[in-house]
Amino acid sequence: MPNTTKYALETSLKKLLLHKALDKITIQDLTADCGISRMTFYYHFKDIYDLVEWSCIEDGRKALQGKKTYDTWQEGMLQIFEAVTENKPFIMNVYRSVDRSKIESYLYELTYRLIADVVEEKCTEAKLPQEDKAFIAEFYKYGFVGVMLDWIDRGMKDDYAVIVEKLSITLHGNIAHSIHNFEKLSLG
Repeated sequence: MPNTTKYALETSLKKLLLHKALDKITIQDLTADCGISRMTFYYHFKDIYDLVEWSCIEDGRKALQGKKTYDTWQEGMLQIFEAVTENKPFIMNVYRSVDRSKIESYLYELTYRLIADVVEEKCTEAKLPQEDKAFIAEFYKYGFVGVMLDWIDRGMKDDYAVIVEKLSITLHGNIAHSIHNFEKLSLG
């Protein structure tokens, strides 16, 4: 497994975050916990924040495996919320320690992949330019991330299944409708 060291560093980081603030964790702490050299750390990551970013994206990627279709996007969103909940100490520590724009960036990347795949699937018969597909995915991405950030900001106390259900109700048919509206505009 080529990412064994990366996963070991991620595990160490999450373990250390249970007892220390992110800005108090050093590369020495991580490498000592993993039993690797500092050079090995730098072979994989440029700094701790790079490790944090990789961990967030990797956790999200795992959560979304096979859940990027129109019929499964709701399950994918549930799995994103579950992954965030399972890593609550990590997420809350990162949320308090990292600039909000960084956290938004992690979530935007994760969410965009999910929505872009759904948009692409719904566009199989529509002849939309890639820029229009991207615009639709970007629009919905911002809504998802805003809802998730508000939930994290409130300490993840609300039932995320209810949040995902409300998202589903709000979005039911809207992505397809947006595609249809763009298609009408381009045919024009």
